[in-house]
Amino acid sequence: MLHPIDASQPAPPLAYRVPWVISRSDRTHPVLLNAAREPADFVRVFRDDADHQQVVDLWGQVLPGETVELCLCASDPDEAVVSIAWFRPADGLEYVWRFVV
Repeated sequence: MLHPIDASQPAPPLAYRVPWVISRSDRTHPVLLNAAREPADFVRVFRDDADHQQVVDLWGQVLPGETVELCLCASDPDEAVVSIAWFRPADGLEYVWRFVV
C-alpha cells in the first residue's frame, strides 16, 4: 500500500552494487573482476559441469581490482549458469549473484 513520504524519517540506505564485472572474451574462461572499493570475503563459485555434477570453487578473499579466471572447460558454455556467493565486510551479509556466459 502506498503511503506519503515522511520527511522526518531517515532516507533508506543506498542499494549495494554487485561488485563483479565479467570479461567474456573467452567463453570457456570468463574473467571476473572485483570492481568494488572493498574486498569480497569467502568467495565461492557454484556451477554444473557437462555431467550435471555440482562444482564448487573456493576463491577466498578477492581484493578490489583483482581478477580471477573461471574455467568452464568441463561445461557447455551455452548451458552454463554460474552462481557466485560472497560476504561483504561492511555489513557481514552474504550476497549471491547468478550469471550466464
